[in-house]
Amino acid sequence: MTKLLIAEDNEQITEVVRTFAEKEGMAVDIAHDGQQALDLFYKNDYDLILLDIMMPKLDGYQVIKRIRQESLIPVIFLTAKGEDYERIMGLDYGADDYIVKPFSLGELMARIRAVLRRMPGSTEKTEAKVELGNLVLDLDAYTCKINGEMIPLTVKEFSILYLMATNVGKVFTRNAILDRVWGDDYFGDARTVDSHITRLRSKLPDKSQRQWDIVTVRGIGYKLERYSTR
Repeated sequence: MTKLLIAEDNEQITEVVRTFAEKEGMAVDIAHDGQQALDLFYKNDYDLILLDIMMPKLDGYQVIKRIRQESLIPVIFLTAKGEDYERIMGLDYGADDYIVKPFSLGELMARIRAVLRRMPGSTEKTEAKVELGNLVLDLDAYTCKINGEMIPLTVKEFSILYLMATNVGKVFTRNAILDRVWGDDYFGDARTVDSHITRLRSKLPDKSQRQWDIVTVRGIGYKLERYSTR
């Protein structure tokens, strides 16, 4: 059973979403402020967190920053803030999706299912651990290490890297990456792949410290290329 944490200070919204999610077969916990959300996160194992930005005690940005120090659990921001810069900030903080109020419950559940489906191991898990030179992707622990150092990645970033690391040298178009990582429920611009790969690259150590790189194939897409160790 999917276990969901809803962190939202609007009780009307939390009860409506809780009722709908439970009808969909999910187990739900509720937090009405940021500190309570963190307390529940540390005490329980959740599959996904719905996180409001404007909450008492700790806001959503503070909460996700602390969560990302411990876990790559999927997080969907649930907020009234719909400006582009707010969306970008949310993604930069490590959110995996962003839904603006007011929203339909059907859309919310579709986004939750899509994010869960994109998690490594949910549908296409073939190897528990992928090692490529100094890169180690552990799907059981859900971690990425380069030269033994932990690299904090979001679910999408992890999924993109895993896809490429298990298909070294293969060129993926943006649409192919969208299909494999975002799934059928995504209807946005394919350029979102570019922004996620830009953020992924920014988290990687310098090329001199790696034996591989994510290469742009002009006019087509991306591939992971391994360098000679000589």
